[in-house]
Amino acid sequence: MTPPLAPERARVGATPMVRDRLGLQRRRPLLVRLYAALLGDMGLLGAPARRRLGGALLRAVPGAVALAAGALVARRAFESPVPGWPEAAALAALAVALGAVVWRRTERAAAGASASRREQLELGALFVVAAQAMAQTAGGGGVESPLQPLVYLVMAFLVAFLSRAVGFALVLIAVLLEGLAWQARGASAWELPAAVVHAGFLALFAVLYHAVLAGRVVAARRAERVAVERRMREIDERAREFRLLSPAGAAGAAERERLWTEAAVVEVEAAVRGSLEVAEAALRSHTCAVFLLSDDERELTLRECRSPSGAVRRAPIPAGEGALGGAVKRRSPIRLAGELKVPSYYEDGTRPGALLAVPLLDARGGHLRGVIVADRLEATPFTDSDERLLVALSSEILRAAAAERLMIDTKRSRDEKERFFEALERLNRTSKPAEVFDATLEIARQTLEVDFAAITLVEERDGRRVHRIARVAGAEEARATGPLEGLEFADDTGLVASAVRLGSALPGKEIDVAKTPVFDGGTRLRALASLKVLPLKSAEKTLGALVVGARRAKAYSGLGGEAVRQLEVIAMQAGESILRARLFDETERLATTDGLTGLTNHRTFQARLDEHLAQAQRYGKKTSLLLCDIDHFKSVNDTYGHPAGDQVLRGVARTLAREARATDVVARYGGEEFAVVMPETDAQGALVIAERIREKIAALVFDTDQGPLRVTLSLGVATFPEDGERKADLVERADGCLYHAKRNGRNRSVSAASLRGPRQARASGGAC
Repeated sequence: MTPPLAPERARVGATPMVRDRLGLQRRRPLLVRLYAALLGDMGLLGAPARRRLGGALLRAVPGAVALAAGALVARRAFESPVPGWPEAAALAALAVALGAVVWRRTERAAAGASASRREQLELGALFVVAAQAMAQTAGGGGVESPLQPLVYLVMAFLVAFLSRAVGFALVLIAVLLEGLAWQARGASAWELPAAVVHAGFLALFAVLYHAVLAGRVVAARRAERVAVERRMREIDERAREFRLLSPAGAAGAAERERLWTEAAVVEVEAAVRGSLEVAEAALRSHTCAVFLLSDDERELTLRECRSPSGAVRRAPIPAGEGALGGAVKRRSPIRLAGELKVPSYYEDGTRPGALLAVPLLDARGGHLRGVIVADRLEATPFTDSDERLLVALSSEILRAAAAERLMIDTKRSRDEKERFFEALERLNRTSKPAEVFDATLEIARQTLEVDFAAITLVEERDGRRVHRIARVAGAEEARATGPLEGLEFADDTGLVASAVRLGSALPGKEIDVAKTPVFDGGTRLRALASLKVLPLKSAEKTLGALVVGARRAKAYSGLGGEAVRQLEVIAMQAGESILRARLFDETERLATTDGLTGLTNHRTFQARLDEHLAQAQRYGKKTSLLLCDIDHFKSVNDTYGHPAGDQVLRGVARTLAREARATDVVARYGGEEFAVVMPETDAQGALVIAERIREKIAALVFDTDQGPLRVTLSLGVATFPEDGERKADLVERADGCLYHAKRNGRNRSVSAASLRGPRQARASGGAC
């Protein structure tokens, strides 16, 4: 049998949490442990409670020390020529507490934990009290202490490194201690100026140091922002020089394009520097530099240089002057030696003895990108092998730029294809017209440079086409001359109507958008310089159009057509999605509405009634149910025919829907019966609505082949919860009231509230 482990050995196998607790227990002050153990022996605390009490007392020690020492400072106890044991103990406790707090903060900072306001306040209060105590000790009872500036420096240090709220709280504490110390001396008037000066300097040091530090931080951030913007401008400039930039694309891809461009510029610059290092070492040149040609081929600008001379010109130089100009004009290498003219790229008149200039000529397109030049101060001519070396290095520079350009094009193409297929997948997931509209506009913005976008739909009304703007994005960017969303316009004017009729994208060339009728003759898009109208087609049927516009000129003509072709495919897919969403809505409508009257059908009525009763029960509301029946409807069908009966049903349904509120549910209950669910309506209010409906129906006149026809309506009203707490009971009570109205003359409204009581219930057959 294994003997039990000794207590010390048992600790070796404890869990890390237990070991941490044991270690913390050993580090606690002896007095705290003895006090907690004493309470535990008295049976007042268990082990967990003893640990919590010990931790709370331990956390309170720094604050207690700061408070006790601050009280001694306020009493000016440290100014005594011979400090007593309380003062000495306070100074020792201050030193120990300050060291413990600093050590704990260092440990937490190393673990990545930020300082809480309580920790900052404890640390700052200990520093302030310690500085005040040292100043009083060094003062020896005098008004002015030689260590008083230490208090100001400590205050400035704390305000600089602690949070603003804690820093100003410490300023208030220090000023309060000064005031209490002045009062403890007797509040004499002749010492007041010194106390005010001390408090003023404390606040002044804190405020000035905080302001100076904040100013330096703001200046540093501004300088950093300016440096970043300058570097970004340089990257854009060099990207244009290396032909790495393409026309602006979609806004969503702008950030990725910038990252790719930055990486490409860095790689090309590294290739240029490497080529110049090789040329400098192999050719033993004095200056070896690369000058790039501007877009208009009129200027050469230094882009990289290896030279001990500081006089190489940084400003642009004319592209047609000197040896560099000769290389540009001839588009072939130039070698010079002997008595040379001063090259245009030197500012101080340096005259080299030999010079070799090689044009940076793109072999694929024959485009001139710039010149790479090497010179020597001594008259040692460059050889054929030197020229071949520099030509090879120029080819490497151009090859690096071409490779980065190809990499950017590949990434851009991959990114566009991914966005294209994601767009198609997203459109295929939509099932509502509004979802299709929103998805199409967002995809357009991700595919092209789009400041304005709109979806229009075309509908057939009374044998003519009518266009309607269903969704608009960026109308404020286009500065339209009138409201757009919901605007309807005819099929005879405007670019959209033409694109729908032709079934193709318009316009085919650049137009003045501000002067072109896009929708109708009275609406103009004044702020746009580029426009594209794409038909939304499903098979051979055109359902509408997608309109996109940009404020930048030629935004859709300089893209190589790829992005526009992608958007055309997306427009076709959007057309299919719109048709599918319409069919889905139509199917849903047929499943929930009555085909003859257009009202909610019986199945949907039952579900909606369940929903409203559940809400009424949950929130303690009333809900009324109205059942109505057309009087003598069988004789209408027999006398006037079923088409006339259908006409009556549709007319009654229209009246019910018109007289009901927006929150009510109007349904065809079956045959010639209708039902209305009225949420948050009591019996009296429901009866008022029922009477209004009855009077409107009685006033209707239907024209038939056999003359005018009038009908009446009988109605029964029941209210939840007094007339029934279950749906079945409520329907049965309303149905009983309806039959009570039928048996008592028809063309009337009867509520369950008016028929409560045994006599009325027996007279109505017991159902109501």
